Amino acid sequence: MSSDVLRRDFIKTSAAGVAGLSFGLGSPVLAADGQKPNIVLFNVDDLGREALACYGSESYATPNVDALAASGMRFEHCYATPLCSPSRVKMMTGRYPFRTGWVNLIGRGKKPLSFFDPEKEVTFAHLLKQAGYATGVCGKWQLCEFTDHPNHVRECGFDDHCLWTWIYNKKGTSRYWNPTIIENGILREDVFEDRYGPDVYSDFAVDFVRRHSDQPFFLYYPMTLTHNPPHKTPDRAATANHRRGDKRGKNDDFPGMVAYMDKLVGRLVSTLDELNLREKTLIVFTTDNGSHKNYSGKVGDVVIQGGKSKMNDAGTRVPLIASWKGKVAAGQVCDDLVDFSDFLPTFASLAGVGVPTDRVIDGQSFLPSLLDKPGKRRAWAFTQFQHRQFVRDQRWKLHNDGRLYDMEQDPFEQMPIVDAEKSEAGGVQKRLQDILDSLNNSV
Repeated sequence: MSSDVLRRDFIKTSAAGVAGLSFGLGSPVLAADGQKPNIVLFNVDDLGREALACYGSESYATPNVDALAASGMRFEHCYATPLCSPSRVKMMTGRYPFRTGWVNLIGRGKKPLSFFDPEKEVTFAHLLKQAGYATGVCGKWQLCEFTDHPNHVRECGFDDHCLWTWIYNKKGTSRYWNPTIIENGILREDVFEDRYGPDVYSDFAVDFVRRHSDQPFFLYYPMTLTHNPPHKTPDRAATANHRRGDKRGKNDDFPGMVAYMDKLVGRLVSTLDELNLREKTLIVFTTDNGSHKNYSGKVGDVVIQGGKSKMNDAGTRVPLIASWKGKVAAGQVCDDLVDFSDFLPTFASLAGVGVPTDRVIDGQSFLPSLLDKPGKRRAWAFTQFQHRQFVRDQRWKLHNDGRLYDMEQDPFEQMPIVDAEKSEAGGVQKRLQDILDSLNNSV
């Protein structure tokens, strides 16, 4: 079935579900009550591993995220692109940037401003709608300008949305105090005056879960926190000046932003507990890239500077936590590789729906890792940012300019391996280079 036909059918179909569309069904992984499991996906904005205590941070307090990790599985090797929007496209479509048209950043002055085309791509929301899920998204979209693309979110498969506009009528808008928000296609001007944007998105998330507690639901929650500019949260005595848009605070406001992000994660998890949905819900927590360069975190004796927009570990190696009571065993640490293309096939496998067969899907399901079942594990991860690329496994990392690093011995990439062919690294370099060449020849 072509993507154009798929899109038209999704637009015509009511929020009750998608009928008559099939990519081939598998067997869903059922929750404790024999129903398809709910899925909640947190995707925090601009937050590196060094800011989470469960990943060793000594600089920030994140008790709710830490509790999620303790109740399930924490991954050591998840890789995103080092910038937000391409990470989101990769996550939603299961495809690498060179396949979806994201190579160079698209400037704000160009029309139409859209970072991928729902007429050509299939998202994880499309697949989950097909499987009978109610689909919702709240927080940060930043994949289009809504003045040019008012139906973009629905065309991407979401029934309900509450999103920061990012840009409206070619002007930047506030994501935090006095936010500018699109809710189900309607610009909510002046409705949220003196409100704190993350609270509005949190209210939507809690309401969405409550409204759909008796059916399978998928909530994608790409938070606006903890992106710059630094600002005071409601728990840090915000003044009237902070309520007039995004007035810049100080860098020492960042710990409060991290703490408030953690608080909102805890609020939604508590709602799932209250509704007795934890055994019916897979909760996934990740971030779209590393922290802003102005922020750092101490891990052991090392201070790690934020790596957003950089192709190092601080920019691309992101946290990934999965919690599902009764299905994902508590207290696990997993060394399996995951890259951001893997979310779509993982959620499809969970819901028992196949992935599209009319295009390359680069991701592979990490459900076997989650459930500790036999199944193929990813052998390498690929990241692209503009024209920079790397391919890596848990130990070795090869950039497309030829630099090879042993990440176990050189995690900060200070000593590229020279004369690799004279050492054990020679075979590794050829293997990884063959993967890069194969990907670039598959465009």
